[in-house]
Amino acid sequence: MEPAPGTTVTLRDVAAASGVSLSTASRALDERGTASRSAAAVHVRKVAEELGYRRNSFASSLRRGETRTLGVLVPRLSDTVMALMFEELERAAAARGYFAMVATSGDDPDDERRAAETLLDRNVDGLILATARLDDELPRLLRKRGVAHALVLRTDGESPSALGDDEVGGYLAVRHLIDLGHRDIAVVTGPAFTSTGIARLAGARRAMGEARIDARDDWLIAAGYGIENGFTAGETLLAKSAGKRPTAVFAANDNIAMGIMAAAHRSRITVGAGLALVGYNDIPLSARLPTPLSSVRVPLDQIAGTAIDLIVNPGKEPHIRRAMPTLIPRESSGPPRHA
Repeated sequence: MEPAPGTTVTLRDVAAASGVSLSTASRALDERGTASRSAAAVHVRKVAEELGYRRNSFASSLRRGETRTLGVLVPRLSDTVMALMFEELERAAAARGYFAMVATSGDDPDDERRAAETLLDRNVDGLILATARLDDELPRLLRKRGVAHALVLRTDGESPSALGDDEVGGYLAVRHLIDLGHRDIAVVTGPAFTSTGIARLAGARRAMGEARIDARDDWLIAAGYGIENGFTAGETLLAKSAGKRPTAVFAANDNIAMGIMAAAHRSRITVGAGLALVGYNDIPLSARLPTPLSSVRVPLDQIAGTAIDLIVNPGKEPHIRRAMPTLIPRESSGPPRHA
């Protein structure tokens, strides 16, 4: 018997229409984990869809003392990497029966704490932070309060963290330039308050140290992660009045690299021929630029899944997990040359 039009379809209605017990219908429609593919479960889900049944996951989760919701805190979604990271987190959360909601905070620690409290006020089961500054107190406060959380793409060395191995990534980028014969190499890192900027620079320095290249202080520039930051750094490095200029640049993200490309174009320097350039993150645009950008690829999907698991399956070691990056060489680093 079908419910009367306009009435709310209940789980009991679905069970009756399917010819199964209430518990069988409940298991078939449980959104947590992988859906059962048994004939009975498939039949129940088909009947539920035909009847217009909607499971009240929020209510059932509250009865279990959880909301199956995770809060994700990012500096800004205008940053391509942050947007891609959230999409991967959303997919990874859904695959585990969770819903992810996002809040943006900018780079100010006070704004970050306010955004975190806003998410916690919505009774999320945990927080994922893509905003951890090395001088940020929020992870420490969350640890003190016992709030389930994980840092993503960054680490403070203490809280559960899922990130790429940024030191290895920086090493791969500069080793690639050295192997092409370059010795006059500049590095434009991210902000000094981020673990990513520090680790990628450390990797770059290690590669130069192995090749007995003395890094020039004026060729090691700390900048923001935006295109405009890369353009400013590029103008400084490539200015004709500066005398000798680098023949190669490692930019600690692809936005910085694109800004350096623009500065090189203004100075009539051809990227790939007159200047070798390597970026970081390998965002989709990198391969489609007029001069495709060599970049260090970071497995965002793997990192996202790890971050979710650090919250929903706590206690597993290690609590700081690094995914291995991969160098993707393209035309921007130029043809091989001999020293």
